Amino acid sequence: MKGKLLLAGNVVGFQCVWLASIAGAGKGLAWAGPVAAVLFVAAMLALGGKARQDLRMLAIALPVGFLLDGAFAASGWLLYAQPVPWVSAAPVWIWSLWAGFALTLNHSMDFLRARPWASAVFGLVGGPLAYWTAASAFDAVSFGVPVAWAMAALAVGWAVVLPLLYGLDRRMVAQGPRKAPA
Repeated sequence: MKGKLLLAGNVVGFQCVWLASIAGAGKGLAWAGPVAAVLFVAAMLALGGKARQDLRMLAIALPVGFLLDGAFAASGWLLYAQPVPWVSAAPVWIWSLWAGFALTLNHSMDFLRARPWASAVFGLVGGPLAYWTAASAFDAVSFGVPVAWAMAALAVGWAVVLPLLYGLDRRMVAQGPRKAPA
């Protein structure tokens, strides 16, 4: 029962982060997503039972997400509402999405870990759908190129990134902890 409750809390918690980030950005409240993300991350680290794995996934996903969304921002293909701190990089509310998303990877989305093709398909469909929803329902993002081009690029990007996150995590686990120099 505790496991199912934790999974449900993980799903609901991330959806709260997603909604606070997207709706906040669309309404000019760039701080809403980061506040929700800090609360979600703190709760998952305290109660999730996988703090070490979650911190490792945060360390992997945040730079990858910053690069992916930063590339879209720098290229002008995606135009983010509330582009704080830089117009040509992923805004802080996008970082909050990546932090929240990272903490689903060891919990509610862990079923994708050993299924790289399934995670690629999930990214191929889910990634663009999230951006399209953010654009059409919340005005949190707009497209600097035809929507079909942006959706195709997001689909490819997310189809690569989601399995990559799990692959990088596996690699870090296989390398083991680094020893401090003597």
